[in-house]
Amino acid sequence: MRPPEQAIQRLALQWFAKANADFDVAVHLMLEGARFREIVCFHSQQAAEKYLKALLVRHQLEFPKTHDIKDLLDLLDTVHPAAAEALRDAEFLTPFGVKIRYPGDFPETLPDVEKKAVDLAGRVKEAVTALLNP
Repeated sequence: MRPPEQAIQRLALQWFAKANADFDVAVHLMLEGARFREIVCFHSQQAAEKYLKALLVRHQLEFPKTHDIKDLLDLLDTVHPAAAEALRDAEFLTPFGVKIRYPGDFPETLPDVEKKAVDLAGRVKEAVTALLNP
């Protein structure tokens, strides 16, 4: 039995709100400077991941517990192929979801990578906003 439409929409909007919080933190910390470069990249990845999950929830597509943007885009491709293809660049964010969080597991984040990360997360936000109509 499928959940009622209102419950699906509510859950999708909860994912969207969590994504917005991560995106807002990423933007705020990016403006604070290079000291937060890796944290900006992490929150950018988290935002993109959660935006995609919001859209998948809205379409009642189950997804595994993953931080892999490619896997989420592959699922999105089944309902919105054009959007999934347009957002493929966001796969760049995947390593920032886990690997960057621990010392020694990831090389130092290069200057300006945080700007690219925020830009990619922003593109995911715009696309999902247009499709989700929150």
